[in-house]
Amino acid sequence: MPDLTVLKFEPHGPSDTGMAEWESMPRDELVSEVPLQRGHEYLNIPVDDAGSGTLTAGVWNCTPFETKLAPYGVNEFMHILEGSVSIVDQDGNSEIFSAGENFVIPKGCVCSWKQTEYLRKFYVIFDDTTTKAEDLDPVSPIRVDLSLALPEVPQQDSSLFIGGVPTMHQLGVFSDLTARFGVGLWDCTAMQRIPAPINRSELMYILEGSGSIINGDGKVFEFSAGDAFMVPVGMGYQWKSEGFVKKVYCSLT
Repeated sequence: MPDLTVLKFEPHGPSDTGMAEWESMPRDELVSEVPLQRGHEYLNIPVDDAGSGTLTAGVWNCTPFETKLAPYGVNEFMHILEGSVSIVDQDGNSEIFSAGENFVIPKGCVCSWKQTEYLRKFYVIFDDTTTKAEDLDPVSPIRVDLSLALPEVPQQDSSLFIGGVPTMHQLGVFSDLTARFGVGLWDCTAMQRIPAPINRSELMYILEGSGSIINGDGKVFEFSAGDAFMVPVGMGYQWKSEGFVKKVYCSLT
């Protein structure tokens, strides 16, 4: 298990180590030459004691490459930091995802990854061992549209907050077949939560606003728009923001 503290994601990996060269992709899965990929894992944990999968998250970059058409083997959320990629489906239709965009490739999506330029991304992967990708119905990649209207979250429990109940809005844009791995948008007015362990691992990419999270050990992690960070399950957690905050999130409960 990682230390139970906020994990700040850096676009080029940790300042003291950077990103390491990763093992080469299998040649038989590629249409192109084998690319050079580098990365850093901030999180790699089992999702439970039953061996039903792992949750990994980090930053990755890679030179151009193209894969063969095949079912995608995991559920993966991505935030593109640099470059672009075309996801091509079994009918030859392609969808381009570029720097600044967020999207999900669901497990079982029959597609090829066609990358014609250098690409760098943050990612969260749920490798679910309870299903086989080839047994799932083909689905399409899902773009997170930041302009979507978010419905208000009703009936907040006032005992969870200090100094008044905030107004929250939330919209889920993806949930996997286990209903444990989800991606969505969330916003909130000024809020301070009572300290409590968090019941999920969650990557947050802050779109607007700023605030802080107090770890269980009392250390304060401050964030603002453009920051990406992960809160691991079980961490002592207290959110505090003095104004409006909006984020993209990817979580595993």
